[in-house]
Amino acid sequence: MSKGILLVNLGSPDSPEPNDVKKYLDEFLMDERVIDIPFVARNLLVRGIILNTRPKQSAAAYKKIWWEEGSPLIVISERLQKKMQEKTDIPVGLAMRYGSMSIKKGMQELVDKGVDEILLFPLYPQFAMATTETILVLAEELQKKHFPNVTITSVPAFYNKPDYIEVLANSIAKHLEGVDYDHLLFSYHGVPERHIRKRDVTKSHCKIDKSCCVTPSKAHEFCYRHQCLEVTRLVAEKLKFQEDTYSSSFQSRLGFDPWLQPYTDRTIERLGKQGVKNLAIVTPAFVSDCLETLEEIAMEGQEIFHEMGGKDFTTIPCLNDDQEWVDLLAKWVNHWAKNGSLA
Repeated sequence: MSKGILLVNLGSPDSPEPNDVKKYLDEFLMDERVIDIPFVARNLLVRGIILNTRPKQSAAAYKKIWWEEGSPLIVISERLQKKMQEKTDIPVGLAMRYGSMSIKKGMQELVDKGVDEILLFPLYPQFAMATTETILVLAEELQKKHFPNVTITSVPAFYNKPDYIEVLANSIAKHLEGVDYDHLLFSYHGVPERHIRKRDVTKSHCKIDKSCCVTPSKAHEFCYRHQCLEVTRLVAEKLKFQEDTYSSSFQSRLGFDPWLQPYTDRTIERLGKQGVKNLAIVTPAFVSDCLETLEEIAMEGQEIFHEMGGKDFTTIPCLNDDQEWVDLLAKWVNHWAKNGSLA
């Protein structure tokens, strides 16, 4: 069999213009694993309400962060793909869950190169319905319908792999060199609380309280909240942080249902009110900088912090195409190519 790898990231509008943003948001928000309510209600909410107001607002946000080469998320992902291809003999493909760089196109490009065994690599350290799961489900559907002779192996969540934690910790430490900070905030993308309960394989463990995520359970294999908090714990342990110098929060909530807390914007506000003058923030649910990191955190978050009396606001980049990160991915991929399993 001829092997290849397909890196999959979230996606992006083709441009920061309202029409392209609307098209992208329609595909994204109509995904039943993103807004997990019945189709009729989802259709009414998304196409009847959200898409009549949000595209202009989101387009303005995209314009703030758009690069000359295009969408930061796409450009960074392409750089990562190129660097990885230099470190492995098997074809490295790239696709997005939403937008024009579709998973179907990515799979077809690999098949056209003679690949019949694909390592599907969702670029998310933690498992979540709205990220990893929707990629895996769509890829399986596409394989059955269009690529019946292709075998797909998927990479599980790697949030707690020691070599990943080491690379992440090294990146954080490098960007904090010479930075005088009082507090480091780990900000993760939020999800509705019901997503956590839906993926609780025990049907009883996930109480979303102070104890369930630190009490060993089979539920942790698919618990996004546990996996986020574990990244914070492992990095803090690796870098020997003092207990009161860091914390975790969740950003980007939508609608009125309860989402994972504490919320990032309110946490930034609270820290500013409490007298924190120098705040650093890192976003380890993302491996590539995007709208949520470059605009929501680096711009909106900084504005909130300054309004609350804060002074220095340091945003730590995602791993992006950092060489250590590239080397780690290449190590995993090459081990799979040779042995059929990740390192």
